[in-house]
Amino acid sequence: MAKKLLAVLLPLLLCLIGVIGILLLTLGGRDVTEPPKFKYGIVLDAGSSHTALFIYKWPANKENDTGIVGQSSMCDVKGPGISSYWQNPPDAGKSLEVCLERAVREVPHSRHAITPLYLGATAGMRLLNRTNAKASDDVLEAVSAKLKSYPFDFRGAKILSGQDEGVFGWVTANYLLENFVKYSLFGKWLQTRKGTLGAMDLGGASTQITFETTDKIDTPENEVSLRLYGQSYRVYTHSFLCYGRDQVLKRVLSKVIMAFAAFYYTVNFIKSEMKMPADSLEEVRTAADTICNSSFNELSNKVSDSAKKHLTGYCTAANFIYLLLTKGYKFDETTFPNIAIQRKAGDTSIGWALGYMLNLTNMIPAEEASTFKATDFSSWAALVFLFVALILVALVLAFSTFRSSKQQQTI
Repeated sequence: MAKKLLAVLLPLLLCLIGVIGILLLTLGGRDVTEPPKFKYGIVLDAGSSHTALFIYKWPANKENDTGIVGQSSMCDVKGPGISSYWQNPPDAGKSLEVCLERAVREVPHSRHAITPLYLGATAGMRLLNRTNAKASDDVLEAVSAKLKSYPFDFRGAKILSGQDEGVFGWVTANYLLENFVKYSLFGKWLQTRKGTLGAMDLGGASTQITFETTDKIDTPENEVSLRLYGQSYRVYTHSFLCYGRDQVLKRVLSKVIMAFAAFYYTVNFIKSEMKMPADSLEEVRTAADTICNSSFNELSNKVSDSAKKHLTGYCTAANFIYLLLTKGYKFDETTFPNIAIQRKAGDTSIGWALGYMLNLTNMIPAEEASTFKATDFSSWAALVFLFVALILVALVLAFSTFRSSKQQQTI
């Protein structure tokens, strides 16, 4: 009797499982679009001599409330810095269009509305704000109007203080050197708990020095506290306005020469173009003397075409860097070898913009993982085929049981 009952119930059970499986796969379903794996952020570094747009991205799930931010790409804005447009502010906004259009293409369309967009202006605008506050406001207003016309989440255009510029540059340098967090061989982000390094930046209109310290800081505005990747940092930072490369050259040469990361480019010029060492302060001084004692024609015949653009400024820049390091920051032959002069770390530019983005990601909420489950079409089709086969097997078993039972009744 039990065998007969099992022979009847088993096909029914298999058939029921098959029907329920097909219904679950085909009825009441909806398409689930997987959200992008990355968030994006855009920072415009509006320097004294030029503007650069940086696109950053980081995983949607953050590490200790701070995004693991990497540089996706950058775009150099053609023309001078935005402060140069003080007589015609709308042109400042117009100058940004090419790079903003590039950002529109590179950031996924589905992310446009939630991608924060910031502009930070540095020493050039700080100087303009001091000398002509209305012109400074007009430039920022024109730039803001242009940025608002793009599909991103515009968070504001502001003039960074010298302290901000120094601190965010320090954050960038230590982040890229993996002093905050490091990606392990096991695919996990780990806090390295390493000591941090100080950072110096020589821009067009100012120079900054920043380092972590436990000593008492007498001037409150030079003390900044940060929290990144679950760790707290207390740093000293100071900015010297009007001591950037351009401002020094302006006073010496009575004209502005296009600025750049002056530490790196000047030392690189000494090494790659002058073919001279610059690994000690004495070597830097000797190189500066050699450059300054050479005529323009002598230097022009010695260097590559790409180096000739800024040739008139290297004498002043080299001497200023030597004096800044020795007289200003008090480096000597013992401490100078501890300085690493770099423009990039890997494919990422060293500057305040990445540090700014790292800090701002603390205010961007992490995305929650979706609770919906989805499968691709091939897996879905295979499951449907399996359930159909299950129903067919159940029908075959039921038919066999029915036929066997009928034959027994006939006998």
